[in-house]
Amino acid sequence: MPRPAIEGKIAVITGASSGIGLELAKQLAPTLGEVVLVARRKERLDALAEELKRANPKLVTHTIGCDLADLAQIDSLVEELGSTVSQVDLLVNNAGLGDICLFEFAEWPKLEGMLELNIVSLTKLTHRLLPGMLARKSGAILNVSSGFGLTFMPSVACYAASKAYVTSFSESLRSELRGTGIVVSQLCPGPVHTEFEAVAGNPTGRELPKLLTLDAATCVQSALRQFRRGKALIITGFWIRVLMWLTRCSPRLLRRAVFSPIAEYLRRRRLRHSTAG
Repeated sequence: MPRPAIEGKIAVITGASSGIGLELAKQLAPTLGEVVLVARRKERLDALAEELKRANPKLVTHTIGCDLADLAQIDSLVEELGSTVSQVDLLVNNAGLGDICLFEFAEWPKLEGMLELNIVSLTKLTHRLLPGMLARKSGAILNVSSGFGLTFMPSVACYAASKAYVTSFSESLRSELRGTGIVVSQLCPGPVHTEFEAVAGNPTGRELPKLLTLDAATCVQSALRQFRRGKALIITGFWIRVLMWLTRCSPRLLRRAVFSPIAEYLRRRRLRHSTAG
């Protein structure tokens, strides 16, 4: 698989208004010629675009406010891109939503929106932008998955399943595109200091060990270093890589035995808090 050629090229970055997406935009900007920033919160995108222009005067920036969970808006996004669609060299599918909650307590509208965003919109946008890359025999796709996409765990049934889709889709697409000049990579970060937890929730009520967490800038710096080498699976953070390796090497029977008491604890805790409320 070749290394992605992105210097001076056109990139589309979704979910660029905060967290990993924002850092991807900042750290990719010095090497790009043109960038299209996509997210729901356009005012944040406009502020980011101004910041990127100040730091990189030659960079051409575009901002598009778009709720990718609404599939009709993806068509509108492609229409707004116009002729740029056929010229996009790098697609970063970063937009995503999390929900950390026992399944029976989860709110369906949130689950439905998460599945639409994490799975369907990512697939549809890739399907719309890939033909231009194939025509030029050059391009790169970076899909942001999650460490949860490599395993299963109580309280993340739908979220982990949605990211497992991203992982499987990325690996399959990479195989299909071998020899076409297009690089497909997936980023599976562990816990990163972003707005994710505020949206997804934290059923344990406890902070994760600092040893396992990264700030967004460090995560992206490591991710892009591996992406530029054309690596297929990118896991950031030494201890998360170790943990993921141990998890993937462990028999499912062992993982079930470990996770079952955790699930029981989470249910007791949730029911206790529901009763107290």
